[in-house]
Amino acid sequence: MSPARGIGPPSAWVLVAGCVGYAMVILDTTVVNVALPSISHALQTTTTGLEWVLDGYSLSFAVFLLSAGALSDRRGAKEVFLAGLMLFSMASLACGLAPTITVLVAARLIQGLGAAVAVPASLALVQAAYPEPASRARAIGLWGAMAGVAAAAGPALGGVTVGTLGWRAVFFINIPLGAAGLAVGARHLPRPPRRPHSLDLAGQLAAVSCVAGLATALIEAGGQGWTSPVVVVGVAVFLAAGAVFVAVEHSSRGPMLPLGLFASATFSAATVVGLLCNLGFFGELFVMSLYLQKVRGLSPLVTGLLLVPQMAATIVGSMTSGRVMARRGPRLPMLVGLCLGAAGFGGLAVTDQHTPYLLLLPSFIAAGFGISFAMMPATAAVMDAAPPARGGIASGALNASRQLGGMVGVALLGSFVTRPADFATGLRLAMGIAGGAFLTGAVLSACLIGPRRPPASLGQDVPRGGDGAIAR
Repeated sequence: MSPARGIGPPSAWVLVAGCVGYAMVILDTTVVNVALPSISHALQTTTTGLEWVLDGYSLSFAVFLLSAGALSDRRGAKEVFLAGLMLFSMASLACGLAPTITVLVAARLIQGLGAAVAVPASLALVQAAYPEPASRARAIGLWGAMAGVAAAAGPALGGVTVGTLGWRAVFFINIPLGAAGLAVGARHLPRPPRRPHSLDLAGQLAAVSCVAGLATALIEAGGQGWTSPVVVVGVAVFLAAGAVFVAVEHSSRGPMLPLGLFASATFSAATVVGLLCNLGFFGELFVMSLYLQKVRGLSPLVTGLLLVPQMAATIVGSMTSGRVMARRGPRLPMLVGLCLGAAGFGGLAVTDQHTPYLLLLPSFIAAGFGISFAMMPATAAVMDAAPPARGGIASGALNASRQLGGMVGVALLGSFVTRPADFATGLRLAMGIAGGAFLTGAVLSACLIGPRRPPASLGQDVPRGGDGAIAR
Protein backbone atom coordinates (compact mmCIF):
# COMPACT_ATOMS: atom_id res chain seq x y z
CA MET A 1 0.00 0.00 0.00
CA SER A 2 1.35 3.42 -0.88
CA PRO A 3 2.17 5.59 2.12
CA ALA A 4 0.62 8.50 0.33
CA ARG A 5 -2.75 6.84 -0.26
CA GLY A 6 -5.51 9.27 0.56
CA ILE A 7 -3.08 12.17 0.93
CA GLY A 8 -2.05 13.03 -2.59
CA PRO A 9 1.05 12.94 -4.81
CA PRO A 10 2.81 15.95 -3.21
CA SER A 11 3.03 14.06 0.08
CA ALA A 12 4.61 11.09 -1.68
CA TRP A 13 7.35 13.38 -3.01
CA VAL A 14 7.93 14.74 0.48
CA LEU A 15 8.37 11.17 1.70
CA VAL A 16 10.79 10.39 -1.13
CA ALA A 17 12.93 13.41 -0.32
CA GLY A 18 12.91 12.65 3.40
CA CYS A 19 13.80 8.99 2.87
CA VAL A 20 16.65 9.79 0.47
CA GLY A 21 18.15 12.29 2.89
CA TYR A 22 17.82 10.04 5.93
CA ALA A 23 19.08 6.91 4.15
CA MET A 24 22.14 8.77 2.85
CA VAL A 25 23.00 10.00 6.34
CA ILE A 26 22.62 6.55 7.95
CA LEU A 27 24.51 4.85 5.11
CA ASP A 28 27.63 6.76 6.09
CA THR A 29 27.61 5.24 9.57
CA THR A 30 28.44 1.78 8.13
CA VAL A 31 29.65 2.09 4.53
CA VAL A 32 33.04 3.56 5.49
CA ASN A 33 34.09 0.66 7.74
CA VAL A 34 35.15 -1.63 4.92
CA ALA A 35 37.17 1.17 3.31
CA LEU A 36 39.31 1.83 6.39
CA PRO A 37 42.36 -0.33 5.52
CA SER A 38 42.45 1.18 2.03
CA ILE A 39 42.27 4.68 3.54
CA SER A 40 45.06 3.76 5.96
CA HIS A 41 47.30 2.62 3.11
CA ALA A 42 46.51 5.54 0.79
CA LEU A 43 46.82 8.32 3.37
CA GLN A 44 49.52 6.67 5.47
CA THR A 45 47.63 6.82 8.74
CA THR A 46 47.39 4.67 11.85
CA THR A 47 44.45 2.99 13.53
CA THR A 48 44.10 6.14 15.61
CA GLY A 49 43.60 8.16 12.44
CA LEU A 50 40.99 5.68 11.23
CA GLU A 51 39.12 6.02 14.52
CA TRP A 52 38.94 9.78 13.93
CA VAL A 53 37.53 9.15 10.45
CA LEU A 54 34.58 7.29 11.97
CA ASP A 55 34.24 9.19 15.22
CA GLY A 56 34.53 12.66 13.71
CA TYR A 57 31.26 11.95 11.92
CA SER A 58 29.54 10.49 14.99
CA LEU A 59 30.80 13.31 17.22
CA SER A 60 29.23 16.08 15.14
CA PHE A 61 26.11 14.05 14.49
CA ALA A 62 25.53 13.41 18.19
CA VAL A 63 26.20 16.85 19.68
CA PHE A 64 24.23 18.89 17.15
CA LEU A 65 21.08 16.75 16.92
CA LEU A 66 19.08 18.49 19.63
CA SER A 67 19.95 22.03 18.57
CA ALA A 68 19.31 21.15 14.93
CA GLY A 69 15.73 20.25 15.79
CA ALA A 70 15.28 23.69 17.33
CA LEU A 71 16.85 25.28 14.25
CA SER A 72 14.33 23.46 12.06
CA ASP A 73 11.48 24.96 14.07
CA ARG A 74 13.04 28.41 14.08
CA ARG A 75 14.09 28.77 10.43
CA GLY A 76 11.66 26.43 8.67
CA ALA A 77 12.02 22.70 8.04
CA LYS A 78 12.34 22.96 4.24
CA GLU A 79 15.15 25.50 4.28
CA VAL A 80 17.02 23.67 7.04
CA PHE A 81 16.63 20.26 5.36
CA LEU A 82 17.96 21.53 2.04
CA ALA A 83 20.83 23.33 3.78
CA GLY A 84 21.76 20.17 5.69
CA LEU A 85 21.60 18.06 2.54
CA MET A 86 23.76 20.55 0.64
CA LEU A 87 26.30 20.71 3.46
CA PHE A 88 26.42 16.92 3.71
CA SER A 89 26.90 16.52 -0.06
CA MET A 90 29.65 19.14 -0.25
CA ALA A 91 31.42 17.57 2.72
CA SER A 92 31.16 14.17 1.01
CA LEU A 93 32.89 15.61 -2.05
CA ALA A 94 35.62 17.01 0.21
CA CYS A 95 36.03 13.58 1.84
CA GLY A 96 36.46 11.90 -1.52
CA LEU A 97 39.05 14.45 -2.61
CA ALA A 98 40.92 14.62 0.72
CA PRO A 99 44.72 14.56 0.16
CA THR A 100 45.56 13.90 3.83
CA ILE A 101 44.02 12.26 6.86
CA THR A 102 43.65 15.67 8.54
CA VAL A 103 41.54 16.99 5.68
CA LEU A 104 39.48 13.81 5.65
CA VAL A 105 38.72 14.03 9.37
CA ALA A 106 37.80 17.72 9.05
CA ALA A 107 35.43 16.90 6.18
CA ARG A 108 33.87 14.08 8.22
CA LEU A 109 33.18 16.53 11.04
CA ILE A 110 31.32 18.75 8.58
CA GLN A 111 29.50 15.71 7.22
CA GLY A 112 28.25 14.94 10.72
CA LEU A 113 27.03 18.51 11.14
CA GLY A 114 25.16 18.29 7.83
CA ALA A 115 23.60 15.00 8.94
CA ALA A 116 22.47 16.48 12.26
CA VAL A 117 20.90 19.44 10.46
CA ALA A 118 19.10 17.35 7.82
CA VAL A 119 17.67 14.47 9.88
CA PRO A 120 15.30 16.29 12.30
CA ALA A 121 14.09 18.56 9.51
CA SER A 122 13.33 15.55 7.28
CA LEU A 123 11.13 14.00 9.95
CA ALA A 124 9.39 17.33 10.60
CA LEU A 125 8.55 17.58 6.90
CA VAL A 126 7.18 14.03 6.76
CA GLN A 127 5.06 14.65 9.87
CA ALA A 128 3.65 17.87 8.39
CA ALA A 129 2.87 16.21 5.04
CA TYR A 130 0.79 13.42 6.62
CA PRO A 131 -1.70 14.97 9.06
CA GLU A 132 -3.93 11.88 9.19
CA PRO A 133 -2.59 9.59 11.99
CA ALA A 134 -2.73 6.26 10.12
CA SER A 135 -1.04 7.65 7.01
CA ARG A 136 1.52 9.44 9.14
CA ALA A 137 2.35 6.20 10.96
CA ARG A 138 2.88 4.38 7.66
CA ALA A 139 5.00 7.22 6.30
CA ILE A 140 7.21 7.45 9.39
CA GLY A 141 7.50 3.66 9.45
CA LEU A 142 8.79 3.68 5.88
CA TRP A 143 11.09 6.62 6.70
CA GLY A 144 12.60 4.64 9.57
CA ALA A 145 12.79 1.41 7.57
CA MET A 146 14.88 3.13 4.92
CA ALA A 147 17.49 3.85 7.59
CA GLY A 148 17.65 0.19 8.54
CA VAL A 149 18.06 -0.89 4.93
CA ALA A 150 20.77 1.73 4.37
CA ALA A 151 22.71 0.69 7.47
CA ALA A 152 22.45 -2.98 6.55
CA ALA A 153 23.56 -2.36 2.97
CA GLY A 154 26.56 -0.27 4.03
CA PRO A 155 29.27 -2.95 4.40
CA ALA A 156 28.35 -4.77 1.17
CA LEU A 157 28.04 -1.55 -0.82
CA GLY A 158 31.30 -0.32 0.65
CA GLY A 159 33.06 -3.56 -0.21
CA VAL A 160 31.85 -3.54 -3.81
CA THR A 161 32.69 0.15 -4.24
CA VAL A 162 36.17 -0.06 -2.74
CA GLY A 163 36.93 -3.27 -4.63
CA THR A 164 35.97 -1.81 -8.01
CA LEU A 165 36.37 1.98 -7.81
CA GLY A 166 38.59 2.62 -4.78
CA TRP A 167 37.96 4.07 -1.33
CA ARG A 168 37.23 7.61 -2.51
CA ALA A 169 34.14 6.40 -4.35
CA VAL A 170 32.58 5.45 -0.99
CA PHE A 171 32.12 9.17 -0.37
CA PHE A 172 31.27 10.06 -3.96
CA ILE A 173 28.19 7.80 -3.67
CA ASN A 174 26.55 10.59 -1.71
CA ILE A 175 26.83 13.14 -4.53
CA PRO A 176 24.09 11.75 -6.84
CA LEU A 177 21.94 10.85 -3.84
CA GLY A 178 22.28 14.35 -2.46
CA ALA A 179 21.57 15.90 -5.84
CA ALA A 180 18.40 13.81 -6.17
CA GLY A 181 17.23 14.78 -2.70
CA LEU A 182 17.90 18.47 -3.36
CA ALA A 183 16.10 18.40 -6.70
CA VAL A 184 13.02 16.69 -5.30
CA GLY A 185 13.07 18.78 -2.14
CA ALA A 186 13.40 22.15 -3.84
CA ARG A 187 10.46 21.38 -6.10
CA HIS A 188 8.06 19.49 -3.87
CA LEU A 189 8.73 20.17 -0.19
CA PRO A 190 6.17 22.40 1.57
CA ARG A 191 7.09 25.18 3.94
CA PRO A 192 5.70 24.26 7.37
CA PRO A 193 5.09 27.30 9.57
CA ARG A 194 7.98 28.47 11.69
CA ARG A 195 7.63 28.32 15.44
CA PRO A 196 9.36 30.59 17.97
CA HIS A 197 12.20 28.64 19.52
CA SER A 198 15.23 29.74 21.48
CA LEU A 199 18.61 28.20 20.79
CA ASP A 200 20.53 26.97 23.81
CA LEU A 201 23.95 28.19 22.65
CA ALA A 202 25.64 27.83 26.04
CA GLY A 203 24.42 24.25 26.36
CA GLN A 204 25.48 23.48 22.80
CA LEU A 205 29.02 24.80 23.35
CA ALA A 206 29.33 22.82 26.57
CA ALA A 207 28.08 19.65 24.85
CA VAL A 208 30.56 20.03 21.98
CA SER A 209 33.45 20.57 24.39
CA CYS A 210 32.40 17.64 26.57
CA VAL A 211 32.07 15.12 23.74
CA ALA A 212 35.19 16.39 21.93
CA GLY A 213 37.23 15.96 25.12
CA LEU A 214 35.92 12.43 25.58
CA ALA A 215 36.61 11.48 21.96
CA THR A 216 40.14 12.88 22.09
CA ALA A 217 40.97 11.02 25.28
CA LEU A 218 39.62 7.66 24.11
CA ILE A 219 41.07 7.78 20.60
CA GLU A 220 44.52 9.05 21.53
CA ALA A 221 44.88 6.70 24.51
CA GLY A 222 45.42 3.72 22.22
CA GLY A 223 48.50 5.19 20.59
CA GLN A 224 49.90 7.50 23.29
CA GLY A 225 48.82 5.85 26.54
CA TRP A 226 46.42 6.97 29.23
CA THR A 227 49.02 9.17 30.97
CA SER A 228 49.94 11.24 27.92
CA PRO A 229 49.23 15.00 28.17
CA VAL A 230 46.72 14.92 25.32
CA VAL A 231 44.68 12.21 27.02
CA VAL A 232 44.86 13.85 30.45
CA VAL A 233 43.72 17.19 29.02
CA GLY A 234 40.93 15.45 27.09
CA VAL A 235 39.62 13.80 30.25
CA ALA A 236 39.80 17.10 32.13
CA VAL A 237 37.88 18.93 29.41
CA PHE A 238 35.28 16.14 29.33
CA LEU A 239 34.67 16.34 33.08
CA ALA A 240 34.68 20.14 33.30
CA ALA A 241 32.49 20.67 30.24
CA GLY A 242 30.14 17.94 31.39
CA ALA A 243 29.65 19.69 34.72
CA VAL A 244 29.05 22.99 32.93
CA PHE A 245 26.51 21.34 30.62
CA VAL A 246 24.51 19.96 33.55
CA ALA A 247 24.59 23.35 35.30
CA VAL A 248 23.52 25.21 32.15
CA GLU A 249 20.68 22.82 31.36
CA HIS A 250 19.49 22.93 34.98
CA SER A 251 19.28 26.73 35.04
CA SER A 252 18.19 27.44 31.46
CA ARG A 253 14.61 28.51 30.75
CA GLY A 254 14.78 26.82 27.34
CA PRO A 255 17.23 23.90 27.67
CA MET A 256 18.01 21.76 24.66
CA LEU A 257 17.88 18.72 26.97
CA PRO A 258 15.42 19.17 29.88
CA LEU A 259 17.01 17.24 32.76
CA GLY A 260 13.56 16.54 34.21
CA LEU A 261 13.14 13.83 31.59
CA PHE A 262 15.67 11.71 33.47
CA ALA A 263 13.44 11.67 36.55
CA SER A 264 11.78 8.71 34.82
CA ALA A 265 13.73 5.52 35.52
CA THR A 266 12.39 4.02 32.30
CA PHE A 267 13.55 6.97 30.21
CA SER A 268 17.00 7.00 31.81
CA ALA A 269 17.51 3.24 31.55
CA ALA A 270 16.34 2.97 27.93
CA THR A 271 18.51 5.92 26.89
CA VAL A 272 21.58 4.32 28.50
CA VAL A 273 20.71 1.02 26.82
CA GLY A 274 20.76 2.83 23.48
CA LEU A 275 24.26 4.10 24.24
CA LEU A 276 25.49 0.66 25.34
CA CYS A 277 24.00 -1.07 22.29
CA ASN A 278 25.79 1.19 19.84
CA LEU A 279 29.00 1.08 21.90
CA GLY A 280 29.15 -2.68 21.56
CA PHE A 281 27.85 -3.06 18.03
CA PHE A 282 29.70 -0.29 16.19
CA GLY A 283 32.86 -1.00 18.16
CA GLU A 284 32.61 -4.62 17.04
CA LEU A 285 31.94 -3.65 13.43
CA PHE A 286 35.07 -1.46 13.41
CA VAL A 287 37.32 -4.10 14.99
CA MET A 288 36.03 -7.00 12.88
CA SER A 289 36.35 -5.00 9.65
CA LEU A 290 40.02 -4.49 10.46
CA TYR A 291 40.40 -8.12 11.54
CA LEU A 292 39.02 -9.55 8.31
CA GLN A 293 41.30 -7.38 6.17
CA LYS A 294 44.45 -6.84 8.23
CA VAL A 295 44.66 -10.21 10.01
CA ARG A 296 42.91 -12.50 7.53
CA GLY A 297 44.18 -10.63 4.47
CA LEU A 298 40.77 -10.47 2.78
CA SER A 299 39.83 -7.88 0.17
CA PRO A 300 37.35 -5.08 0.89
CA LEU A 301 34.81 -6.78 -1.40
CA VAL A 302 35.02 -10.13 0.39
CA THR A 303 34.97 -8.40 3.79
CA GLY A 304 31.82 -6.51 2.88
CA LEU A 305 30.11 -9.68 1.70
CA LEU A 306 31.10 -11.59 4.83
CA LEU A 307 29.48 -8.90 6.97
CA VAL A 308 26.19 -9.04 5.04
CA PRO A 309 24.62 -11.76 7.25
CA GLN A 310 25.20 -9.68 10.36
CA MET A 311 23.63 -6.60 8.83
CA ALA A 312 20.77 -8.64 7.36
CA ALA A 313 20.10 -10.01 10.85
CA THR A 314 19.52 -6.43 12.06
CA ILE A 315 16.63 -6.10 9.60
CA VAL A 316 15.08 -9.39 10.75
CA GLY A 317 15.44 -8.36 14.38
CA SER A 318 13.73 -5.05 13.76
CA MET A 319 10.84 -6.73 11.94
CA THR A 320 10.17 -9.29 14.68
CA SER A 321 10.76 -7.29 17.86
CA GLY A 322 7.71 -5.09 17.30
CA ARG A 323 5.37 -8.07 17.35
CA VAL A 324 6.86 -9.39 20.58
CA MET A 325 6.73 -5.96 22.20
CA ALA A 326 3.09 -5.49 21.23
CA ARG A 327 2.20 -8.62 23.21
CA ARG A 328 4.73 -8.58 26.05
CA GLY A 329 5.90 -4.99 26.46
CA PRO A 330 9.46 -3.69 25.93
CA ARG A 331 11.34 -5.44 28.75
CA LEU A 332 11.25 -9.01 27.38
CA PRO A 333 12.53 -8.25 23.85
CA MET A 334 15.17 -5.92 25.32
CA LEU A 335 16.41 -8.69 27.61
CA VAL A 336 16.38 -11.30 24.85
CA GLY A 337 18.14 -9.04 22.36
CA LEU A 338 20.82 -7.84 24.79
CA CYS A 339 21.61 -11.32 26.08
CA LEU A 340 21.71 -12.75 22.57
CA GLY A 341 24.01 -9.94 21.44
CA ALA A 342 26.29 -10.51 24.43
CA ALA A 343 26.50 -14.19 23.51
CA GLY A 344 27.47 -13.21 19.96
CA PHE A 345 30.28 -10.99 21.19
CA GLY A 346 31.40 -13.80 23.49
CA GLY A 347 31.73 -16.08 20.49
CA LEU A 348 33.80 -13.48 18.63
CA ALA A 349 36.04 -13.07 21.70
CA VAL A 350 37.65 -16.48 21.05
CA THR A 351 38.52 -15.59 17.44
CA ASP A 352 42.05 -16.11 16.19
CA GLN A 353 43.76 -15.80 12.81
CA HIS A 354 42.64 -19.24 11.65
CA THR A 355 39.06 -19.38 12.96
CA PRO A 356 36.83 -20.61 10.10
CA TYR A 357 34.23 -18.13 8.94
CA LEU A 358 31.44 -20.66 9.47
CA LEU A 359 32.29 -20.61 13.18
CA LEU A 360 32.17 -16.82 13.22
CA LEU A 361 28.85 -16.66 11.35
CA PRO A 362 26.53 -17.59 14.27
CA SER A 363 28.20 -14.95 16.45
CA PHE A 364 27.87 -12.29 13.73
CA ILE A 365 24.18 -13.11 13.32
CA ALA A 366 23.52 -13.16 17.07
CA ALA A 367 25.13 -9.73 17.54
CA GLY A 368 23.26 -8.20 14.61
CA PHE A 369 19.90 -9.69 15.54
CA GLY A 370 20.41 -8.85 19.21
CA ILE A 371 20.96 -5.12 18.83
CA SER A 372 17.98 -4.58 16.53
CA PHE A 373 15.69 -6.81 18.61
CA ALA A 374 16.53 -4.68 21.66
CA MET A 375 16.66 -1.20 20.13
CA MET A 376 13.11 -0.90 18.79
CA PRO A 377 11.49 -1.61 22.18
CA ALA A 378 14.08 0.65 23.86
CA THR A 379 13.00 3.44 21.51
CA ALA A 380 9.34 2.78 22.32
CA ALA A 381 10.14 2.83 26.05
CA VAL A 382 11.85 6.21 25.74
CA MET A 383 8.98 7.72 23.79
CA ASP A 384 6.30 6.33 26.12
CA ALA A 385 8.17 7.57 29.19
CA ALA A 386 8.31 11.15 27.88
CA PRO A 387 5.32 13.52 27.82
CA PRO A 388 3.81 14.09 24.36
CA ALA A 389 5.08 17.67 24.26
CA ARG A 390 8.61 16.34 24.69
CA GLY A 391 8.50 13.64 21.99
CA GLY A 392 11.01 15.35 19.69
CA ILE A 393 13.49 16.10 22.43
CA ALA A 394 13.11 12.60 23.89
CA SER A 395 13.83 10.88 20.59
CA GLY A 396 16.67 13.35 20.01
CA ALA A 397 18.18 12.40 23.37
CA LEU A 398 18.01 8.72 22.45
CA ASN A 399 19.55 9.27 19.02
CA ALA A 400 22.27 11.47 20.48
CA SER A 401 23.07 8.83 23.10
CA ARG A 402 23.27 6.17 20.38
CA GLN A 403 25.62 8.26 18.27
CA LEU A 404 27.69 8.95 21.36
CA GLY A 405 27.76 5.23 22.15
CA GLY A 406 28.95 4.42 18.63
CA MET A 407 31.69 7.01 18.93
CA VAL A 408 32.86 5.65 22.29
CA GLY A 409 32.70 2.08 21.00
CA VAL A 410 34.91 2.77 17.98
CA ALA A 411 37.38 4.80 20.07
CA LEU A 412 37.54 2.47 23.07
CA LEU A 413 37.45 -0.89 21.34
CA GLY A 414 39.67 0.38 18.56
CA SER A 415 42.29 1.49 21.08
CA PHE A 416 42.95 -2.17 21.92
CA VAL A 417 43.92 -3.12 18.36
CA THR A 418 46.26 -0.25 17.51
CA ARG A 419 49.35 -2.49 17.68
CA PRO A 420 49.40 -5.19 14.94
CA ALA A 421 51.48 -7.58 17.07
CA ASP A 422 48.83 -7.56 19.81
CA PHE A 423 45.77 -7.54 17.54
CA ALA A 424 44.46 -10.95 18.63
CA THR A 425 44.73 -10.06 22.32
CA GLY A 426 43.17 -6.66 21.73
CA LEU A 427 40.33 -8.21 19.74
CA ARG A 428 39.46 -10.55 22.61
CA LEU A 429 39.47 -7.71 25.11
CA ALA A 430 37.39 -5.51 22.79
CA MET A 431 34.77 -8.21 22.27
CA GLY A 432 34.68 -8.85 26.01
CA ILE A 433 33.91 -5.18 26.64
CA ALA A 434 31.24 -5.21 23.92
CA GLY A 435 29.61 -8.20 25.55
CA GLY A 436 29.89 -6.54 28.95
CA ALA A 437 28.13 -3.45 27.61
CA PHE A 438 25.21 -5.56 26.40
CA LEU A 439 25.00 -7.47 29.69
CA THR A 440 24.99 -4.18 31.60
CA GLY A 441 22.11 -3.06 29.40
CA ALA A 442 20.30 -6.31 30.20
CA VAL A 443 20.65 -5.69 33.94
CA LEU A 444 19.32 -2.14 33.57
CA SER A 445 16.40 -3.43 31.51
CA ALA A 446 15.54 -6.13 34.04
CA CYS A 447 15.64 -3.70 36.97
CA LEU A 448 14.23 -0.46 35.55
CA ILE A 449 12.10 -1.22 32.46
CA GLY A 450 8.51 -2.17 33.24
CA PRO A 451 7.12 -5.45 31.91
CA ARG A 452 4.44 -3.48 30.11
CA ARG A 453 4.62 -0.24 28.16
CA PRO A 454 4.49 2.70 30.62
CA PRO A 455 1.46 4.98 30.54
CA ALA A 456 1.66 7.91 28.15
CA SER A 457 1.16 10.31 31.02
CA LEU A 458 4.45 9.38 32.66
CA GLY A 459 6.73 12.35 33.04
CA GLN A 460 4.10 15.01 32.44
CA ASP A 461 5.72 17.26 35.05
CA VAL A 462 8.79 17.82 32.93
CA PRO A 463 9.33 21.56 32.33
CA ARG A 464 8.27 22.83 28.97
CA GLY A 465 10.72 24.01 26.36
CA GLY A 466 11.46 23.69 22.65
CA ASP A 467 10.23 20.69 20.68
CA GLY A 468 12.69 19.79 17.96
CA ALA A 469 11.47 16.92 15.79
CA ILE A 470 14.28 14.37 15.83
CA ALA A 471 14.65 11.02 14.09
CA ARG A 472 13.73 8.10 16.28
